[in-house]
Amino acid sequence: MDAFRRTLASFAIVVAAVATPACAKEPAGKGACVPVVRDGWIRLVPGGMPMHGGFGRIDNTCDAPATITGAKSAAYGSVELHETKLVDGVSRMRAVPTLSIAANGNAEFEPGDLHMMLMDPVSPLKAGDKVTIDFALQDGRNVRGTFIVRAPGG
Repeated sequence: MDAFRRTLASFAIVVAAVATPACAKEPAGKGACVPVVRDGWIRLVPGGMPMHGGFGRIDNTCDAPATITGAKSAAYGSVELHETKLVDGVSRMRAVPTLSIAANGNAEFEPGDLHMMLMDPVSPLKAGDKVTIDFALQDGRNVRGTFIVRAPGG
């Protein structure tokens, strides 16, 4: 039995030695929880303008806040986060360089408020098409969302 216990103890040491470096390589703050994109849609504009609006919701069900630092899509030359605010009675739009989403919070992308400006479509889009948009998080991870293209009035 002594030989069996020594072999079992040696096996446990080897398993622990192999498992520990893999766990140690996990960067701090990069757990499995990531925000989720829901109800994503893109509004086409009349006349074939090379700019569309992106809307939807990002839910952060994680116990830590998440910060979005940018977005991109293979379907567009550029994707920017913007918000529209009423300033001195005039509606003004400005870029949002970073977007913080509280732990267990969400961000709503709506017409006339926080939204995405999707510029220079790579190819023509039509209602019903699906577009993938990747959101970069401050910690280096990405959140991917699928957005359904809607007609100008839809």
